[in-house]
Amino acid sequence: MIVSQNLTKQYGDKTVVSDLSFTVRPGVVTGFLGPNGAGKSTTMRMLVGLDSPTHGHITIGGRRYQDIPDPVRHLGVMLDARAVNPGVTALNHLLIVGQTHGIATARAHEVLDMVGLGAVADKRAGGFSLGMSQRLGIATALIGDPGVLVLDEPVNGLDPDGVLWLRQLLVRLAAEGRTVFLSSHLMSELSLIAEDLVVIGQGRLLIAGTVDEVIESVAPQMTRVVTPEAARLADAIQAPGIGVRRSDEGTLFVTGRTTREVGIIAAAQSITLYELVTERASLEEAFMHITRNAVEYTSHEEATV
Repeated sequence: MIVSQNLTKQYGDKTVVSDLSFTVRPGVVTGFLGPNGAGKSTTMRMLVGLDSPTHGHITIGGRRYQDIPDPVRHLGVMLDARAVNPGVTALNHLLIVGQTHGIATARAHEVLDMVGLGAVADKRAGGFSLGMSQRLGIATALIGDPGVLVLDEPVNGLDPDGVLWLRQLLVRLAAEGRTVFLSSHLMSELSLIAEDLVVIGQGRLLIAGTVDEVIESVAPQMTRVVTPEAARLADAIQAPGIGVRRSDEGTLFVTGRTTREVGIIAAAQSITLYELVTERASLEEAFMHITRNAVEYTSHEEATV
């Protein structure tokens, strides 16, 4: 588990992270979101001891990173996939990391195979594509079989097959009870793998919760129903706390009732339904709404939308 409590980082007069508190729970994939300049990278750097907080703290399993005697076995990190000596082979890079932490040689071969680089184990890292470097960075994060995994933009440079592979890997690792914390600008991908979200802007927490909770905070889930008897169904659905909006002659948008509830009501009234679906805002739409006042750079066109 990762816990941030009142985390603050100042560089001179500039506050990059301000009183940031959140929890990343084990067993699920948690997405870390925010516009450029939101403080995500600084927060991750403080998590792994590369920067020191001005106030507050962030811990892994109740301990600061620098207080963990064998951190590779507890926390796997990839902040920069290119941070590898270009003259070293993939295998030797992992062997060096493993040997400094008493990890068996066999584990280096195991994680290389796990990330799909077994066939290029003896190739120098400097000749790797961005996607291959990402895979090597993930292998490095996994070398100690850690219970916590922190990845910064892990999808960058991966082809569609690589994206699918990474998605399946992260979901499997979370299902094993590990804490998986990753940042990404790819909302569509996060919506497929993340269960929890932490969204920050200008160094402050904007919202944290499940993906559904974050989206619902912007736009409640709706039921869309198409029927030749829209007026009669609207009357049957109406109740305190239930919203019914008619968009055209045969379409209703209902808030406060699920598709199942609407279907039961329609069946009881012998009302024919052509369509009955659940609709909600996309994660990207929710993100844009939540962060609209916390964007560092905005074009004139964006500002006038």
